[in-house]
Amino acid sequence: MLRRQGIIGASLLGVPAAAVLAAGLLASAPAARGAQAPAKPASVAVGPQYDTAHVYVAPGNVAAFVRSWEATFGGTNTTPKVTDVTPTPSETISELVLSPVGTLSVFGYTTPAPYAFGQERGGDLVTSFGAGVADATRSGALLVVSPWNDPIGKDAIVQFPGGVDQQIYWHTTAPSYAPLTTIPESRVYLEPQAAAAFIHDYLAFSQGHITLDDRRADGGQIGLPGTTFREVLISSAFGKTLVIVTDGHLPYPFGLETTGYAVSSLTATLARATTAGAKILWGPYRSATADTAMVEFPGGYIAEVHQAGSPS
Repeated sequence: MLRRQGIIGASLLGVPAAAVLAAGLLASAPAARGAQAPAKPASVAVGPQYDTAHVYVAPGNVAAFVRSWEATFGGTNTTPKVTDVTPTPSETISELVLSPVGTLSVFGYTTPAPYAFGQERGGDLVTSFGAGVADATRSGALLVVSPWNDPIGKDAIVQFPGGVDQQIYWHTTAPSYAPLTTIPESRVYLEPQAAAAFIHDYLAFSQGHITLDDRRADGGQIGLPGTTFREVLISSAFGKTLVIVTDGHLPYPFGLETTGYAVSSLTATLARATTAGAKILWGPYRSATADTAMVEFPGGYIAEVHQAGSPS
């Protein structure tokens, strides 16, 4: 039940055996008299409204996507502009959407998007760029794209276990966005071995904590009624990350979405979405903890949408 409580009005919220043995011995060794535990570094997260989902659509679909999204969820957007946001020459239409259920960075590339852009799930704003990149790599993430300067700040792309790419960014002038009404879930689908490594490393980076670990979640939530799966919810100042642990045998469109959005009424939201040109790909499905559906918006962006609990 914890996972689907939507948080209304929320604010900030294989290792070698020898290495494991050594770590255990060190952990059990008595501390020197008068010694103090090293201070835990401060989190570099700014807040979930600054952690954007990256939406890639064809340039001709940017306006249609933004209109459909805002008609469904509300919100505002910046004026679209043509810019180069990558370390090598490229060109994209870029637009920021500020909606009460999550912030989106929308890209419509007019040139081919260079590697590894389009593979990252989103961007996390950090208070210190150097510290953010150092925290990620120290926690086990790999640098996929080394730091570069963009027109308004600095960026890098890191990869957590299981091939989970995320952009880390910092702005020269700090942005100011309103708190979200509900906190979206970054949805990560992984097999068990990769899931264990991802959870370990992402907890270290985000300084978050596990708020739910359900090993018998209703498989109907991922299109597999009559089965169960494990879901692990990590909450941190970066927001919420839902790790969906499966064997990878998923029906369409599950696994193609990167984010789940919480709403107060799923029925009303789906009605607005279809009126605004979106398609319901699956659902709505009712489980003991949530009503959920999968929706495709103009331009091909697929999102999970859920309502906490079942309506009376």
